Amino acid sequence: MRLSISHDTTYHYEDQVRASIQYLRVTPHDSERQHVLDWQLTLPHPARAQLDPYGNILHVLTLDEPHDTVVIGAHGQVEIDERREAEHEEQSPLPFLRFTPLTAADRALREFARQQCQQRRDRAALIDLMHGLNAHISYLPGSTENETSAAEAFAGRQGVCQDQAHAFLACTRSLGIPARFVSGYLFTDGSEQLASHAWAEAWLDGAWYSFDVTNCLAIPERHLKLAVGLDYLDACPVRGVRRGGCGEQMRAKLALLPLLRVQAQ
Repeated sequence: MRLSISHDTTYHYEDQVRASIQYLRVTPHDSERQHVLDWQLTLPHPARAQLDPYGNILHVLTLDEPHDTVVIGAHGQVEIDERREAEHEEQSPLPFLRFTPLTAADRALREFARQQCQQRRDRAALIDLMHGLNAHISYLPGSTENETSAAEAFAGRQGVCQDQAHAFLACTRSLGIPARFVSGYLFTDGSEQLASHAWAEAWLDGAWYSFDVTNCLAIPERHLKLAVGLDYLDACPVRGVRRGGCGEQMRAKLALLPLLRVQAQ
């Protein structure tokens, strides 16, 4: 499947910002499962590109002059191999055993993971865990904040894709299985205007397998990956700091269109 992506994010401030730095992870990279055919960023100022510790493409946007609006545009085409269920990488998966404040597993999450998986540590067990978390944490936009932890979302039994992914990471890491947060896009038929999405990947049998708790999907045939990390803060598309400015308003416009379906050989 070949996808065309157009994603524009506008930040507007009631008072002028004196200076700001934005860390952008809005550029996908080539992998076994996806091939970037074309990708361009539209930014108010040239941004320096580099790889972060997790292998994500990171642009650092620095604005030294006063401003009340920042527009970040990402546009391109990516071809996804719908037949590939896992991805191999040379980097060690062991760093993804580490908990963070957003993914710390409390007693309730550890017990839930044990109940769902028992003694199993295979893909089937994690698929059962995915379905269990989907039933336990209802998807409800606006019910949590970016700072909400996995334990808090689990206890409150509601959240968004970010919270569901964090809960999966907490459970999986508590079982001794490396797992990481993924940010990106999910294309669904009949909907061109979408939002950014989040899911998880777990290291099994020498490869990374996807688990989308929100949609109960274990095959990433329509998922476009932007970035990975220990949690949302490592992989979120835009994260930054500023001096001055208040009353921030954010507006995003995202369109995903299928251009070509790749036929199996």
